[in-house]
Amino acid sequence: MKPLTMRDPFFRAALLVLLALLAACAPLPPRNPLATWVPSPNHDIRRPVLIVLHFTNQHSVQQSLDTLRSSNSTGPVSAHYLVGADGRIYQLVPDQWRAWQAGPGRWGTITDLNSASIGIELDNDGATPFAQPQIDSLLRLLADLTTRLRIPPTQIIGHEDLAPGRKDDPGPLFPWQQLAAAGFGRWPQGALVDPPSGFDPWMALGLVGYPLDDRPAAVRAFHHHFRGIEGDTLDDQDLRILYNLAQQIVGGS
Repeated sequence: MKPLTMRDPFFRAALLVLLALLAACAPLPPRNPLATWVPSPNHDIRRPVLIVLHFTNQHSVQQSLDTLRSSNSTGPVSAHYLVGADGRIYQLVPDQWRAWQAGPGRWGTITDLNSASIGIELDNDGATPFAQPQIDSLLRLLADLTTRLRIPPTQIIGHEDLAPGRKDDPGPLFPWQQLAAAGFGRWPQGALVDPPSGFDPWMALGLVGYPLDDRPAAVRAFHHHFRGIEGDTLDDQDLRILYNLAQQIVGGS
């Protein structure tokens, strides 16, 4: 019997079928069962050690899904997850891939935030209180991500924290204290006391993670996160909060 070769049409047809079957059996990119899969092409590979929270500053989930899967006036953007006001969770980029969500900025010693973080967008215009179903779903998602990806629960920040002056999300209305009560993010613990003589609040602010290139902007971001207020100068209560946070970090908690 004459052996089949690549020139034989039956051989080529069988080879194509085999390749199709192999492709069908290939594993799909990892997807989170908590979310509806709505893939975005705006990503590449990275390793997450941090979670960054955003608000969309748009008018609907669908508008945000369209933006996160295409581009806006400054170019393509994406995020790993989008949480609707109704609590529905959408996943756009696999956890192991690099979404284009944080941009330029710094948090502590981390400078390539896109490579180091998971980005979560919240359907919110920045002027409206965050809906409780949305926060409930966010807490479920944070519990999943910090456990499965081994991200420290304290390593959850806002976009404004890493890019003060450039970004303002998730803003002063975001309920950071509620997240802290569930075990996520940093928050003052116990009684707030006056710091000792010689305490350097700027060193403490940098120890928490804030970039200090623009100190008034860093204070505004700190105020939004830890006090839900405006203002770009430190007061006595800020010093008490910073001393408390610095003690936690130095003590390893």
